Amino acid sequence: MADLHILINREKGGIAGQVASELRDSIRLGRLTPGTRLPASRDLAADLQVSRGVVVEAYEQLVAEGFLVSRVGSGTQVAPSLSAAPASPSMAPPPSSSPPPSGVPADGPEPAAPCAPFYGHRPTSPDLGGFPRERWLASVRHVLTTVPSDAFDYGDPGGVPALREELAGYLRRVRAADVRAENLVIVGGVAQGLSLVLHVLARDGLRLAVEDPTSHRQIPLLRRAGATLVPVPVDGEGIDVARLREVDAAAVLVTPAHQYPTGVVLSPSRRAALMEWAAATGAMVLEDDYDAEFRFDRDPVGCLQGLAPGQVILSGSVSKALAPGLRLGWVAAPAALASSVRRARGELDLGSPVIDQYALAHFLQTGGYDKHLRRMRREYRRRRDAFVKALAEHLPEVRVSGIAAGLHAYLVLPEGWSEEAFTAAALDLGLAAEPIAPARFVPGPPAVVIGFARLPVHRAPEVIRALSATYRRT
Repeated sequence: MADLHILINREKGGIAGQVASELRDSIRLGRLTPGTRLPASRDLAADLQVSRGVVVEAYEQLVAEGFLVSRVGSGTQVAPSLSAAPASPSMAPPPSSSPPPSGVPADGPEPAAPCAPFYGHRPTSPDLGGFPRERWLASVRHVLTTVPSDAFDYGDPGGVPALREELAGYLRRVRAADVRAENLVIVGGVAQGLSLVLHVLARDGLRLAVEDPTSHRQIPLLRRAGATLVPVPVDGEGIDVARLREVDAAAVLVTPAHQYPTGVVLSPSRRAALMEWAAATGAMVLEDDYDAEFRFDRDPVGCLQGLAPGQVILSGSVSKALAPGLRLGWVAAPAALASSVRRARGELDLGSPVIDQYALAHFLQTGGYDKHLRRMRREYRRRRDAFVKALAEHLPEVRVSGIAAGLHAYLVLPEGWSEEAFTAAALDLGLAAEPIAPARFVPGPPAVVIGFARLPVHRAPEVIRALSATYRRT
């Protein structure tokens, strides 16, 4: 077990960050080699004369960055694939650069764009380097050694009962949902869940109200499922229910916990008004609960489904909390509709992968999911803060909103700025950015949405400074 040389400035504060920085530097410089086992958090805390929580936070930070791995029963070790750089592309240290030409200062006013790593496929992309590989592997091993062979046969297309039970409990506890296992259908993500719901609802055509702006990726999906889209504007309180009452719609699709892309939270008065509209018209409310777990500066917001389980269809997934590639999500619907969605799922593809469903059930049951969310919530908050601080310093003209929760920020650009040029500059630097124009039905002020979940804290100032310089040259 490594004997660590860690220097701490106790007057400076941020002890956990200092410990993480010291360990990170030791790994990069090769003082801590791949596979080196670190002291238990309690032992290192005693050596440093700090609280154990400080060391736990430092270890978790470096696990999230890919510098360390934590194995149940084996303690914490330097990641085997690391030597002087982290394995995750999103965590790569700044590339080396040659000396500047003669007469040009190293920190000149027009910095060259850094060699861009990849900071996400979409603005809502989570940091896949933070995926809890070891704990997920433990859950898969548990499944493979305990679940009977017959369980791997074709099963209920609505999903493995054990997972539906665990998810029902989780949604009641964390999202204030009013749901039972029999009302849940396991699907391959929110996209498939919405497609199935609309397939059931839109057999004779469906006028579906949608938020404006909305996710431009969902527009073709919704139309292909048979819906005629009716845009309703979004303002600082969420979807404008007064305008919703003026349109002819049999259902409405909303993102009330964190509207995409603006990041607005549906206000209490609007929530009540929306439920009144649904009750009065008999319309269904489709609730996309895509990233509700990641909140930073606000109290938890319960889902709409808990207010009116007979009028709301709740869709969610682990795509933001764990990884999109798992393709595991759920639909919570009134009993009759849930039965129809389950039947449609069976007709489509016979259900989701069984082993992954059992693994997620075990991960939820053993507390691994909650622990992972707490760790990533802390990390994403650090990245958000660094991102927003860098924007304030290098792009003060840009107004940032929608950052009290989630993995993306909504950037309102000054009048006359080009969404396309700003987005292109951001993409060239590896940022996950999208213009808002394709997501609008009615034109509005120029804006861009950018994801910050994969942008490491130490890279934010450099990347945003380069973004400012690159755009201003266009």
